[in-house]
Order: sequence, then structure tokens, then C-alpha cells
Amino acid sequence: MAAKQVSLDRLDQRILDELQRDGGLTNQQLAERVGLSASPCSRRVRALEDAGVIRRRVTLLDHRKLGLSLTVIVLIGMDRHTPERFASFEEQVAAYPEVQECYLITGQEADYQLKVVVPDMDTYQEFLLNRLTRIPGVSGVHSSFVLRRVIDNTELPLAYVES
Repeated sequence: MAAKQVSLDRLDQRILDELQRDGGLTNQQLAERVGLSASPCSRRVRALEDAGVIRRRVTLLDHRKLGLSLTVIVLIGMDRHTPERFASFEEQVAAYPEVQECYLITGQEADYQLKVVVPDMDTYQEFLLNRLTRIPGVSGVHSSFVLRRVIDNTELPLAYVES
């Protein structure tokens, strides 16, 4: 189901650009960076939150400094393509903190693509054998190990958003 697109003006886009770079800005700092006074800036941010454009603010952590050195891209094949089977898989995978991303995909021999972050290969093996492959409906798993993060960006390209 497609989400209704929200219309943004240049100030909204500037606010979003700044918040994507640093979600921890105070309202005063944000207002100064985009050329507004604090009150109108706060109202605009609140409107963007109410419209669902800003879903939440997070802090990005350095995975390596926390000992989470292994990133795995996992392709999952399912035995049956039914809404119930997919919903059950998605519900179970959502409960695993190791799973950073889960996409229902097409164009591959797989149905899902996951991004999994763990400390090491032993932890991944335990996750794979004792949890992931035990989810009902999982019929195939293909793991690819990330050697280096070339681009690791969370900012959306707002230049494509119509004003």
C-alpha cells in the first residue's frame, strides 16, 4: 500500500536535511541553521512529525567499537508464498535484535533480504542454525559476509522531493 506523499517547501527540506545530519540538534540550533526563529521552526518540526515524515530520531552507534564486527547479508527463500506465511516470518524476524533490516524482495531466487549484525562468526552460526532456519517456512538461506562498508548512509536524497 503506497503512502500518501507529503508536500514540502524549501524550509521543510532544509529542516529535514539538518535533522538527518544531526538529529540531536536543539530547536534553537536547528532554527539558526535554517534561518527561522525558534517558534516557527518548532511548529514545522511538529507538523513534519504529525505527518509521519519524521518517524523518530535515533543515535547512530559505531558497530565496531561495540564489538559488532560481522555484518551479514542474508537471502531467505520461503516454502510457500502466502500472506500468512510471510506475516509469520516477518513477526518472528522482527523480534531478533541482530536483524537490522528486512526487505521483502523480488528479482532474486529469494523472498527476503536481511541485514544481520553480530560480534563474530560463531554468534552468526548460532543465530542461523538455532533461530533463523527454525522459523516455519524458511526453505533456503544464502549468507554473504560484508568485507567493508563502502557507503553507510542514512540520509535520504531530498533533492528528488518535489516542493
